[in-house]
Amino acid sequence: MAAALLHKFTMKTRVFLLVLAVFSCALAQVDESETDELQVETLVKPETCSVLSTIGDTLKVHYTGKLMDGQMIDSSLSRDPLVIVLGKRTVIPGLEQSLIGVCEGQKIKATIPSHLAYGKKGYPPTIPGDATLEFEVEVLSLSPQTQWQKIINDIFPLVCFALVPMLLGLVGLYLYKKANAQKASKKKSKDKKSKKK
Repeated sequence: MAAALLHKFTMKTRVFLLVLAVFSCALAQVDESETDELQVETLVKPETCSVLSTIGDTLKVHYTGKLMDGQMIDSSLSRDPLVIVLGKRTVIPGLEQSLIGVCEGQKIKATIPSHLAYGKKGYPPTIPGDATLEFEVEVLSLSPQTQWQKIINDIFPLVCFALVPMLLGLVGLYLYKKANAQKASKKKSKDKKSKKK
């Protein structure tokens, strides 16, 4: 009877430990997902904010980037403003994403997780691997893309994508005709030789 009681106690303990482990894993995943997301906080927003930035727009910004412990990694304040064309991937993904939907004169603070910054490798010696970064960015000017730029950015790649198979088809057709023309000329020369005999 003592063995059966011990077995029941052990089963209950096992189930309790299993439930506790599952609950702990769920909590860890919730915490992890919160730190793995881009967080954007508006510090200053102008009274009139009618034009919001979208992919293709050109922004002039001043920024200051820091590690989470406050150590500065880079700043444009002592230089000319940084020019960013959204969608061209000229800056780290998290910074570019944080600048979509802002307006001229707006100042934001972006907390960028490592997978949207420099990842596991970091950027030695300034940025260690797996570093979360914090950027304060002021949008000095916003130039929406013109209709011509929109055509070049949106339609031109599609046209080029459609032209590649067409050009390959034309090259294939040319090579096929050329190969058939050579076969026909070889046949004619064989027929002439057989007639001469």
